[in-house]
Amino acid sequence: MNPIENLVEKSNPAATGLANQPGDKVSIAYTQTRVHTPDQNLLKQNRIISAALPGKWLESYRMLRTRCLQQMDAMEWKTMAITSPSEGTGNSLTAANLAISMAMELDRTALLVDANFQNPSINQLFGIQPGAGLSDYLLNDTELSSMLINPGIERLVVLPAGKPLFNSTEMLRSPKMVRLVNELKSRYPSRIIIFDMPPILSHDDTLGFSPYVDCVLLVIDEGHTKTDQLKHAASLLKDTNVLGTVFNKATDIKIGYTGV
Repeated sequence: MNPIENLVEKSNPAATGLANQPGDKVSIAYTQTRVHTPDQNLLKQNRIISAALPGKWLESYRMLRTRCLQQMDAMEWKTMAITSPSEGTGNSLTAANLAISMAMELDRTALLVDANFQNPSINQLFGIQPGAGLSDYLLNDTELSSMLINPGIERLVVLPAGKPLFNSTEMLRSPKMVRLVNELKSRYPSRIIIFDMPPILSHDDTLGFSPYVDCVLLVIDEGHTKTDQLKHAASLLKDTNVLGTVFNKATDIKIGYTGV
């Protein structure tokens, strides 16, 4: 069976036999994907953009989304890995909020994949109970459709990390994972896939997986990331399509973005 045969995204244009055209609103009917009802207070506490967290935070991520999509569309890229030089820079939060912003586009859908098997946090950010995820698919052929979760945000689906993997680097580079990435990026033309990855300087997972995604977004904290860490991360990614750098400032309500 095709691993994503039952990924349940069905748009209104497809229902009428018409292919999606630019500008068409993509409406999703979740037939198998579990729908999670979020706690708005928890989302606000975790700084997840939503109706509970409007204003400048939302506008900052919208601007980040627009600049990313402009470059990705120009290159016909669909997959992005988000990483950081070290722990504590907020790359998981950036991945979650950027995925939400992508899903706000009426003609897009977004899939957020938690590929940080050592320290997964996407479930926690949305208040989703831990359960099966990507590792269960890679190890046990668990059907992806049974693990996908809509976090209460239209056109967004989350694939959790699942159980920890001792050999995570090898599994992320496995033929099975490479086939999955290729299937995910080709099946739905309107979908952007974002992989939340561990820090590139503390785990080999991101460097090993980076050849299988179209581009990488690097998140740094201006008050936390050291210059030598940033230089080291940049040198490791020298053969990778680096989409840009996000300056994530915990003491500021705005985020910055530098395309490279």
